[in-house]
Amino acid sequence: MSWIGRTLPRLEDPALLRGLGRYFADLARGAQAVKFVRSPMAAGVITGIDLPDPEDIRGHIFLARDLEAGGVRPVQAVLDRPDYRRVPHPALAGARVVFTGQAVAMVVAETEALAEDLAEQVFVDIEPEDPVISIGDALAEDARPVHPETPGNVMVEGAMRTPGVDQAFTDAACVVELNLRSQRQTAMPMEGRGGVADYDAASGRVTLYASVQMPHMLRTGLADALAIDEGLLRVVAPDVGGGFGSKMALFPEYVALVWACFRLKRKLAWIEDRRENFLAGSHSRDQIFSVKGAFSAEGRLLAIDGDLRSNVGAYSCYPVTCGVEPLMAFAELPGPYDFAHYGVRSRGITSNTAMMAPYRGVARPMLTLTMEQLMDRAGAKLGIDPVEMRRRNLVTKFPHTSPTGLVFDEASYLEAMEAAVKIADYPAFRARQAEARAGGRYLGIGLAVFSERTGYGTPAFAARKMAIVPGYESVDCEMGPSGQVTLRIGASPHGQGLKTALAQLVADRIGIAPDQIRVIAGDTDATPYGWGSFASRSMVIAGGASQFAADKVADKLRRIAGQLMEVPPETITLGDGLAMAAGTNRSLPIGDLARAIHSQSHRFPEMEPGIRTQGFYDPPGTFSNAAHICEVEVDTQTGGVRIDRFLVVEDAGLLINPMIVDGQIAGGVAQGIANALYEELIYDEYGTLLTSSLADYLPPTCAEIPPIEIHHMETLSPETVTGAKGVGEGGTIGAPAAVVSAIMDALAPFGVEINTIPATPDRIRAALREAKGPAR
Repeated sequence: MSWIGRTLPRLEDPALLRGLGRYFADLARGAQAVKFVRSPMAAGVITGIDLPDPEDIRGHIFLARDLEAGGVRPVQAVLDRPDYRRVPHPALAGARVVFTGQAVAMVVAETEALAEDLAEQVFVDIEPEDPVISIGDALAEDARPVHPETPGNVMVEGAMRTPGVDQAFTDAACVVELNLRSQRQTAMPMEGRGGVADYDAASGRVTLYASVQMPHMLRTGLADALAIDEGLLRVVAPDVGGGFGSKMALFPEYVALVWACFRLKRKLAWIEDRRENFLAGSHSRDQIFSVKGAFSAEGRLLAIDGDLRSNVGAYSCYPVTCGVEPLMAFAELPGPYDFAHYGVRSRGITSNTAMMAPYRGVARPMLTLTMEQLMDRAGAKLGIDPVEMRRRNLVTKFPHTSPTGLVFDEASYLEAMEAAVKIADYPAFRARQAEARAGGRYLGIGLAVFSERTGYGTPAFAARKMAIVPGYESVDCEMGPSGQVTLRIGASPHGQGLKTALAQLVADRIGIAPDQIRVIAGDTDATPYGWGSFASRSMVIAGGASQFAADKVADKLRRIAGQLMEVPPETITLGDGLAMAAGTNRSLPIGDLARAIHSQSHRFPEMEPGIRTQGFYDPPGTFSNAAHICEVEVDTQTGGVRIDRFLVVEDAGLLINPMIVDGQIAGGVAQGIANALYEELIYDEYGTLLTSSLADYLPPTCAEIPPIEIHHMETLSPETVTGAKGVGEGGTIGAPAAVVSAIMDALAPFGVEINTIPATPDRIRAALREAKGPAR
């Protein structure tokens, strides 16, 4: 019996459901509290910092000069590109502040209340400067540089142009121009950032327990910033209450926290509140895409010419840098569509706002929205149905090389779309839509077809010229004397069910049950160096490494069994906890084989004692794909949107655990709907964040998210050794495009265009007022 493909309850869940999970804040007992004094201004020169009377200070206050004297260096995220501009990111601001919420001082006190009281007595004098908030402000001819030592506000820029772009537009029967805007968001994990740093006097080491996605990277970055050996630092990610990419970066607060722990030789705890998370955590999605598409009279896409701008905030995130959004948009805008000519300029633009970092989907929700709007609007001009437009343009032959040189492996773009259209009963919806319009109700259907680049290793990251190149994964696999397997992984799960899926994969290779496999992750002392969990990579890359390691274990088990049963190893099969000799009725429990190689190693002189192997995997990457269909009803009086149905046909290759895959898709769709309709961070012209609490920032609830109807296809690709493709970000990538297309379809009689997301009621009412259609 195979464990792969079975809907197995997650092995991680019982402890969490019983309230027995261990989060970093659970480890704060006995720790002194850390609070940060933050800038109330977006831009200005620090002219002085007034501290309370030393006799009144019941704790410690540290400033930038203290950290500098202690040898702390700014964090620098680096791309080896001539178009990239390095900006050092100090742990505490010393000379100037560059965004509202930037940490200026760190306070340590016995209790959280005392730390807060002490922080309120620190007054920072700032000579204000006119802040640069928007992309337009940053690119204006007379724009003030956000960082005076760095001329201009473009941090990174990529550009290319194939020779036939201009001619394709000259020959085009139809040209569609878009100017699309995605407003700023935050990942808003249930558990904010923070950490507990604990000093061990015996070893002189510090252990940092933190809510992070990349423990090994964090240790490396901290050691570099503190100018210490990595051996002096251990990083542990216990249970993590949500990440979504926002906990990948090395935030400056961690540098200050660990430095203070070494300095004071005391256990310290920094626990972020929600306002702090909104204000100083990472943001994303602040983008403007100006794109033109050239189409033939038959609806074939001939060329794209685009100017893509991403607001990357005040600093470049470490280690993936501020290039992650603009360079991914540059490379992956063509998506699953087949055309030859491509011109693009993509820029990462700095501003006096919080740092941008990856958030589930990264640039792809916006680029998918762009491509799907090109298809819809060109179809409307040419009189071609949206489904037919996609039929004429989707890639159907593989491998396919995009205009940017990306090689797409086996996928099912057209097949997934056709399946979704059939399940949705597209003709029946059109009949309902016509009937509803006759009664003054406006229904709409939207379609999004997209690819999701997943499981890519160092070749992809190296192509971006990253100085720190993530991608590979290593695992250690060990079978103890009782037959239980311990799998130590460098990937660091934070809610995806990765431990369960890897246990199923390894169980199949070794022939035991998944509950006999213990997966250890998130501890730099206990696991091999790895890159954590992000970018829909863990099942593909950690899974591949685990499969290689498990196969070595299985091979040794066959050799042991063959010697004990006096049969050739190649005749041994492993399953149901037994090693069975083919053609005989002889078998041995796998646990007995493990006990023999540990306790009677002298019987196996040609083998090393014990069973311990390693696996390593660094693939080029693969592409998942999906089709999303959304049905909505729009209230033209209020601008309200109700989602009546959301349908997904997903192709993520081989499904290790379908229930986990469905959970990933449903959660991603919910975040994509939030991107399309609800969530938005708003700065005023002074750089003050107006949406700094859940009273202002609007995540959707169960009342706004419909049941997600999920169907699967399985296209196997030679680019992934397990057959699995990544799936973590797909729901978020496709949902905004499907929702926006559905709204525009509903309001087609009014000639409405939706060019900004989230499509709030205010924006929809404004679009209706500006509409030029016959129903206006």
